[in-house]
Amino acid sequence: MTDGGAGAAGAVDDRAARGARAGRARRLAASAPWWLQVIVAYGLARAASTAMVLVLASVQQANPWTGASPGYWEYANIWDARWFAYVAFSGYPSELPVDEQGHVGENAWAFMPVYPVVVRLVMTVTTLGWDVSAVLVSLAAGLGSALVFHRLMSRFLEPDRAMFAVVLYCVAPVSVVFGFGYAEALFLLLLNTALLLLVDRRYEWLFPVVTVMAFTRPGALALSLALVLHWLLRFRTRRTEAFPLVDRVLAASAAVYTGLVGLAWPVVAWIVTGLPGAYFDTELAWRAPYIGYVELVPFTAWFQSGDWWLGQPLGTIVVLGLIAAFALVLVSPAVRRIGVDLRLWVLSYGLYLLAVFFPQSSVFRLLAPMFPLLGAVALPRSRVYRVSVVVVFLALQWGWLLICWGIDGADWTPP
Repeated sequence: MTDGGAGAAGAVDDRAARGARAGRARRLAASAPWWLQVIVAYGLARAASTAMVLVLASVQQANPWTGASPGYWEYANIWDARWFAYVAFSGYPSELPVDEQGHVGENAWAFMPVYPVVVRLVMTVTTLGWDVSAVLVSLAAGLGSALVFHRLMSRFLEPDRAMFAVVLYCVAPVSVVFGFGYAEALFLLLLNTALLLLVDRRYEWLFPVVTVMAFTRPGALALSLALVLHWLLRFRTRRTEAFPLVDRVLAASAAVYTGLVGLAWPVVAWIVTGLPGAYFDTELAWRAPYIGYVELVPFTAWFQSGDWWLGQPLGTIVVLGLIAAFALVLVSPAVRRIGVDLRLWVLSYGLYLLAVFFPQSSVFRLLAPMFPLLGAVALPRSRVYRVSVVVVFLALQWGWLLICWGIDGADWTPP
């Protein structure tokens, strides 16, 4: 019995020692500079994502872009990444491809120029190939976006919650694109910066940021709407929060300017091709395999998609249910914690998607700009909750890769 008692006491001591070491490790991590914590979180998240991609690549069969079992760099540059490479080396067509019925086919005008131009610059400086350069640009931009996102969340959340929001940002289900040859990482860096400038009322710096953002990915029109709503709210509450004349002029000018640059790319396509609807017809070509060639009528595409995927009346019911759920999320107490300006952005971007986007498997990636909502998900401090959310997000990453990234012949699930 004496030996048994000593063994039990030893086990308790071992557990206490392990607990003490874990506690010291957590305190050490918490005492590190915020930027170092973000870098570590981002690095670990990208390592996990890369491991998943390598596993999927090892079983990938030959496809239109790669042979069987491609390496990481090659596999990270399939799907839309090949369009960005085409833009980088061949530019944009002055004549749109059309079929026998005169319908515009898929072409490079759907992909904006900033990302491929940046990658070409990196290629010139480093002499690396496209595949490696594209991934490196995305990785660097993704890290930059995580650092700025931390600053953004710190405006509204306590330090531990802001940092956990960053962890969720780094392991989010579609965060794998931070390591792919896609423009998302660069766009999210610019969008995070624009939202931080808006929150901090530094309107004058929005002009250069939104100029680059508008030629990286679509979304500037949604930001313009958010700026308009921001101006109206500040004007309405000017007696409780000062809204000086210089801020009124700058904020209004930023809203108008953002709307104009948001429309600039369709105008560029019109000028180069001579066709007023060149850009819109190009975008519509991507939904033609689902519903055929149709006119762009705002606020109809989600219902068309619901009908295609689910039929009637279920398709319409689901879309209306999603709209109602989205509204409830925006007014929930947790989401109110992230501040009115970020909620105005999420609302504006949601309306933008509802107006112009045809939902299919790419919808998951296009929801990424709603990242401020992660601040609400990060609020609970339970360790079990936080670990569980990270595990769920990583599982969803794997699910997204399986459904959208792997190629299995006649594939209806592009990322």
